[in-house]
Amino acid sequence: MDRIILHCDLNAFYASVECLYRPDVAHLPVAVGGDEQMRHGIVLAKNEKAKAFGIATGEPLWKAREKCPGLVILPPHSRRYLHFSQLARNIYQRYTNRIEPFGIDEAWLDITEKGMDMAAGRHVADDIRGAVQRELGVTVSVGVSFNKVFAKLGSDFKKPNGTTVIARPDVSRLVWPLPGERLLFVGRSAKNVLHKVGLFTIRDIAHASPRVLKGCLGKAGENLWRYANGLDDSPVAMVDETDPIKGLGNSITTARNLTRQEEIRFVFAHLAQSVSKRLRKQGLVGSTLQIYVRFSDLSHLEHQGQLPAPTQLEDDLTREAWRLFQGVRVQKPIRALGIRLTQLQSVEEAAQLSLLWNEKKRQQTAQLEQCLDQIHRRFGPESVRKAPGLDENLVSLVRSTGVASLPGRPHAF
Repeated sequence: MDRIILHCDLNAFYASVECLYRPDVAHLPVAVGGDEQMRHGIVLAKNEKAKAFGIATGEPLWKAREKCPGLVILPPHSRRYLHFSQLARNIYQRYTNRIEPFGIDEAWLDITEKGMDMAAGRHVADDIRGAVQRELGVTVSVGVSFNKVFAKLGSDFKKPNGTTVIARPDVSRLVWPLPGERLLFVGRSAKNVLHKVGLFTIRDIAHASPRVLKGCLGKAGENLWRYANGLDDSPVAMVDETDPIKGLGNSITTARNLTRQEEIRFVFAHLAQSVSKRLRKQGLVGSTLQIYVRFSDLSHLEHQGQLPAPTQLEDDLTREAWRLFQGVRVQKPIRALGIRLTQLQSVEEAAQLSLLWNEKKRQQTAQLEQCLDQIHRRFGPESVRKAPGLDENLVSLVRSTGVASLPGRPHAF
């Protein structure tokens, strides 16, 4: 018996939520974006009316304004989105406890029961769409299929507020003609590799040799072949399963492009301080550090390395981030930087396994950082700074821009 998997995708989520608070602009083209003056001028989300003007998520606000002079730009409010995301999840829980979030605005649901078929799955999807629109005032598109990959594809077909069923007989008609990059986890890099070997559609991938795909993309290539052929059997996680934190990270778009090494190192230190503080708060250490670099033309790259031992110390994170950056070929000004620590475990576990090196010195450093945490909590983050933080030219790079937690979707940054 086939599984019945739903993928729910809240339509234009950020923009839809903002329009609930600003009904006076709901009939206009709306985009959610950061502070343009502080160079957070990127479209984070847009409604359908803005999409009709060709406005794309991730493009600069000035370019969006050129396409649509009457565009209404609203600032983001993350707490609102988290609240509405939870309300949507409460609706999903009426139908199943097998719910796997995929970011803040998407989720898979496994509603498989004995005797249930795709027609019943469509009925549940339509019920969910009605409840979300009625109770939350936003819309959701739902894909229904026999696996997670095709269910997600289905949710992209009818936007806004539609249901699409992809049963086994529909695959050759609905799925295979699509571009290969529509498959889950096929990004720009994988797309370029696939094109070089003449694979352009999902049909091409499905009919290719798994050995060829593995040669091009490694294990990911084998997975793509399975996805294209409808062989994804990955389970939908239970909503009440405890999923340990897999990584902690932060990113920042600076007030101006970074071109000098001292600026870049300062920003990494600023990010390391933020991540280190969060690690201490949660009693965690990590073993692998990833860095993210986005350039002025919005291209980006990631790089990661293994630490000598698990750590939560700011200096360790700064040092490793800088070491990784030294291996990056930089030919353009830098717009944003990010760091992320993974392979997390509790401080107690690390200590029991004697994984902390230079123990006495490290304990002194940890105590110093904890003292700084207490001072900052009592007197504010500006009360005590390390030496580079006394340089106002460097501080101006990160002041008032904020530091954003990296998104929780299961992909690199």
